[in-house]
Amino acid sequence: MCVVCSRKLYTVRHNVEFQRRRGPVGLAVDDPLPMFLMLTKLEEGMSMNIEETNLPGVFVLQPEVYGDGRGFFLETFRRNMFDDPQFHVPFVQHNHSRSACGVLRGLHYQLVQPQGKLVRCARGAIFDVAVDIRVGSPSFGQWFGARLDDENHRQLFVPPDFAHGFLVLSPVADVVYKCTDYYHPDSEEGIAWDDPQIDIDWPLDEIDKHQPVLSAKDRGWPPLADQPRLPGR
Repeated sequence: MCVVCSRKLYTVRHNVEFQRRRGPVGLAVDDPLPMFLMLTKLEEGMSMNIEETNLPGVFVLQPEVYGDGRGFFLETFRRNMFDDPQFHVPFVQHNHSRSACGVLRGLHYQLVQPQGKLVRCARGAIFDVAVDIRVGSPSFGQWFGARLDDENHRQLFVPPDFAHGFLVLSPVADVVYKCTDYYHPDSEEGIAWDDPQIDIDWPLDEIDKHQPVLSAKDRGWPPLADQPRLPGR
């Protein structure tokens, strides 16, 4: 079981450039800055809080919002934060899903063309979850969750080879997310949303009847211990 928590908070502001370091996302390095920031170069005008979580490679992004009586403006994505070849996260597909209150989608992953995801909730509110399912990982079976909504504008970066899912907390939610690889339906897999080994603390008290609405496919996924098709296995 994991606590929904974070260890460090970094603020990136105008004309800040971090030196590149060797090593892929998810591996520890000597420098205390997370790998995500080491490979980031931001142009003037961009401001982003990047929160390291209890899972290596999973980050919460908080863009700066500029608002007045007319409304607000924010940057949700800047390519030069992700296009460094050492970071290996070129986004190639952009998805948009709409779901009603109580809908739970997940926990999903795919073995061929594993997808990293940059997730945000453009309308409504969701509880978004990443699970480390990499066999041999020190954090195997651990999870991180964050509330994403159209008021906090937070985003969650989920690396490839992690399972992902979300629960809708508002009457309707529009979830938009960028993917680092293309959808490959033949290799799509899943983990049971209520697997007791993972023990995700879903905020079911915020939805009607305290029970999620699931597709037939999502109701049929096995628990982690019974899933033979995992990254690294």
